[in-house]
Amino acid sequence: MSEAGPLSLGQLSVWHDIRGLPAARRHEPNNATAWPLPPGATAEAARTALRAIVTRHPSLRTRYDVHDADAPRQLPPDVHTDDHLPVVEDDGTGPDELAAWLAAEPFDLGWQHGWRARLLARQGIASHLLFVKHHIAADAWAQELLHQEFRRALTDPAGLGTAPPGPADLAAAQHTPAGLRRQAQALDHWAQLLDRAPSAALPRAAAEGRVVQGTLRSAPARPAAHTVAERARVSVASVVLAAYARSVARMCGADTLLVQLMSANRFAGRWRNVVTSMNQWVPALIEHARGDDLVKLADAVHWSGLGAFRHGMHDVTAVAALRARMPAAPEPACAFNYVAVPESSTPDAPVLPASAGAPALTWEEPFTTIGPRCYARALETDRALSIRLTAKDLGRDRCAALLWDTHETLLSAARGN
Repeated sequence: MSEAGPLSLGQLSVWHDIRGLPAARRHEPNNATAWPLPPGATAEAARTALRAIVTRHPSLRTRYDVHDADAPRQLPPDVHTDDHLPVVEDDGTGPDELAAWLAAEPFDLGWQHGWRARLLARQGIASHLLFVKHHIAADAWAQELLHQEFRRALTDPAGLGTAPPGPADLAAAQHTPAGLRRQAQALDHWAQLLDRAPSAALPRAAAEGRVVQGTLRSAPARPAAHTVAERARVSVASVVLAAYARSVARMCGADTLLVQLMSANRFAGRWRNVVTSMNQWVPALIEHARGDDLVKLADAVHWSGLGAFRHGMHDVTAVAALRARMPAAPEPACAFNYVAVPESSTPDAPVLPASAGAPALTWEEPFTTIGPRCYARALETDRALSIRLTAKDLGRDRCAALLWDTHETLLSAARGN
């Protein structure tokens, strides 16, 4: 791309989420991680590896023209980038805490690339790469891809293979005649679901505007979800969503829920490893959501989810205009995202012994409040299943009730109750 071009649909979704943020919240699209360096890795090897992945992925060299908030553009990727890697001396503060501190500084997308990195070292020995990125530059999938490539590049920076396409290539494909037809089909999917969806909303707490965030982590919930998934012949994600939707539906007093699902949009081989943000919320209608048979509900959730993901790439500007034409259409009752990662990819997660049976619910201050009103993010590792619920105007008691009821639903269904 030799001149500024349109954003991809995923980038546009991020922009819609952040365009109106006040200055005090402009750090919220950032995400921080601390990548451990293998023993013997030198500071120079880390700099070389970082340079290799930045050179390889256009998104890490892209700035944006956002002067017209209604028509943002991505600029051509810069050929050269600052590969200076400052060193942070280890003072005993944890790597994840240091990375989070780096994430608290917002990016100016007009003149900065959407990432920053620091090398953590103690007495001259490097231990971690602290990496912070803006969500418009890379989503969670892309961040893990960057981690894997960085580790390979530590030993072989020239051996990463052919560079994948960038977000400008994706945007160009999405604006071809075929891409525009898919966008029209996705918009039609939204219109049909908004027209059919009944009004169902969670009750609101007295402390209006307050956001609470709790995470329930459970070792027994993981095998329970797998047991139900085998019976239903669906994914574990569908089972956990079914249990969560059942709990929300009972709290709403509704049999049918309009929910938002996070679609990764990485189903086509060409775009699977593009470093950018491709995540988009898609609507799904879950019927008979208060039913007692979780196997049956998981099957219904599976098919509803497939229909939603088929229309994952959509123009959020067009969806907003559609909603303006349908003022009576309800907002989704809840939102859900499911992520499965190896234990080694979640160093900040508390380690439970394999025999641990007691689930634990912890509360934290949310780093970001961008997103739907009631958002559950399920994370599966090889040891446990955790569900983080970020909820606005719901209150801690109801948030806890939703998490515990979802947990008990999984365990009860696995027992055959």
